[in-house]
Amino acid sequence: MGFARTCSVALVGVDGVVVEVQADLEPGVAAFTLVGLPDKSLTESKDRVRAAVVNSGGEWPQKKLTVGLSPASVPKGGSGFDLAIACAALGASERIDPRVLSDIVMIGELGLDGRVRPVRGVLPAVLAAADAGYEQVVVPECAAAEASLVPGVSVLGVRSLRQLIAVLTDEPVPDEDPDEQGRTDPLAGLRMPGTGAATGMHGVGAAQYDHGHDLSDVVGQLSARTAVEVAAAGGHHLFLEGPPGAGKTMLAERLPAILPRLARQESLEVTAVHSVAGLLPPGKPLVDVAPYCAPHHSATMQALVGGGQGVARPGAVSLAHRGVLFLDETPEFSSHALDALRQPLESGHVVIARSAGVVRFPARFLMVLAVNPCPCGRFSQRDTLCECSPSAIRRYQARLSGPLLDRVDLRVEVDRVTRSQLTERGARGESTETVADRVRAARERAAARLTDTPWRTNSEVPGRELRSRWYASPGAMDDAERSLERGVLTARGLDRVLRVAWTVADLAGRDRPGAADVTLALQLRTGVPRGVPMAIGAPS
Repeated sequence: MGFARTCSVALVGVDGVVVEVQADLEPGVAAFTLVGLPDKSLTESKDRVRAAVVNSGGEWPQKKLTVGLSPASVPKGGSGFDLAIACAALGASERIDPRVLSDIVMIGELGLDGRVRPVRGVLPAVLAAADAGYEQVVVPECAAAEASLVPGVSVLGVRSLRQLIAVLTDEPVPDEDPDEQGRTDPLAGLRMPGTGAATGMHGVGAAQYDHGHDLSDVVGQLSARTAVEVAAAGGHHLFLEGPPGAGKTMLAERLPAILPRLARQESLEVTAVHSVAGLLPPGKPLVDVAPYCAPHHSATMQALVGGGQGVARPGAVSLAHRGVLFLDETPEFSSHALDALRQPLESGHVVIARSAGVVRFPARFLMVLAVNPCPCGRFSQRDTLCECSPSAIRRYQARLSGPLLDRVDLRVEVDRVTRSQLTERGARGESTETVADRVRAARERAAARLTDTPWRTNSEVPGRELRSRWYASPGAMDDAERSLERGVLTARGLDRVLRVAWTVADLAGRDRPGAADVTLALQLRTGVPRGVPMAIGAPS
């Protein structure tokens, strides 16, 4: 009779639960039983593990083997338990000393030839292991850099089960041909448990501005450029309306580059979501710039907010966490999918309930909506080119619900670029780097003002707090309050005008919003011209 145990991690959304993998070997008819609420893919690990052990030069025990996954009440799925199951079985058969395995967390899929294959969610799994007090983890070699982002954890990156057995039994580590997803050094990332972090970690370089998508490429569009800058500085959602070819997509694509770089905690949040989704960029384990997600208008509600059969996966709103979600041709999206965005817009997260459990994904993003004025896109010119009937235009514009639009802070009409604007020399606007510096300074002013609060940007501050703790200049809100009385603004809309006014004041270097800041915020909110300059003013 033999017994051994090691650990792995079950992912529930982007949160991990450490699972103890126990192997019990008893005399009897050879059998392999897996218990502990496994799903179909995890049940299939019995065949993968048996083949991997045999093809790695090991001997599969011809006895009754029972592998239990504890706690049994937590649903478990995926192939990431293969490595832990194989080592627990080898420990029970005394091929590996069971005492070596008890304090190690193992994450990885096994191929039939014994190679260790990458799995999704390595970073959140290692974070869960660290939070549970574990200091040693084993991961696929190509995921060692991602796992090493977690401080205080010793990472062992392996290419094969044969290498792992050799490390755990103090035998010479065999050479393995590099996998196409691995590194060229056959021993890169190999360390004995307890000897420090893995070697051969990929360096995480500082990302530069994408000069192929510079804001200076946008010709004209002063009001739209101002709205993009205000959106980036305060984290405000943006609505762009204009004919095809006016530059709506160009503006949205250049918005992420003017957002500030992600802080360390924000980078880990974004990286965890992309790791669970299996979308981490090759060779770059840490996402340190604002992500940009632009789903096609045929995307389903599950694709936007997350879900799917079996284990729920993050949707576009979570992939855009701490970044930009761009919905081009917004009226072409399903109305149910668009209305499902209302909850994450307010709460900053998505809760998905399934029969297997409840999953929570972060979803604090900056939303940009781009629409045409009518189905053909030429209604704004008010000439004979538009052939859409009035009823068709009404139906097209009614696809965006009022409650969704009420959550959008900035609404700007993007005009068609004229010939003179396009051909005029020296008409290029400010570069991405110039605007990004101004946005960064505005965010620093807001962060300093919001010190010792749970908020970091103006768009996050509740209206009640703004009205009671941070006042605008005397009389500055009079025009906005009259708009509330006339029904032009809702109560939520009035709060959003005040938030935008604070952002305008931060960009201009003012201590608090004045009448001009509120008027510009009101103009950006309603889309109605009010005779104020669209450019951000100089400090007063």
